[in-house]
Amino acid sequence: MYAIIRTGGKQYRVREGDRIAIERIEATEGARVTLSDVLLVGDETGTKVGTPLVAGAAVTATVEVQDRGPKVTHYHFKNKTRRERMVGHRQPRTRLVITGITAG
Repeated sequence: MYAIIRTGGKQYRVREGDRIAIERIEATEGARVTLSDVLLVGDETGTKVGTPLVAGAAVTATVEVQDRGPKVTHYHFKNKTRRERMVGHRQPRTRLVITGITAG
């Protein structure tokens, strides 16, 4: 069974046992979270597509770790004045382990 969920403005295709990195959510490490924004649920027998969400469907997951993503750098350069600036950023994220999918 698989599902497509929406969290943090992005969509993820998940199966039970998958590890995913999503935008930071407020939860402690080891906590169980329920993701209720399920857009699609599918298995061998068929597919349920939500309009926009599948009623009663949910994905449960365990928070593995709260960390930050890889560093993204951006370089600014102004011609003629020779102004330079290097900017870096690391996006906070939450890594989850998918423990269950309920079709609803």
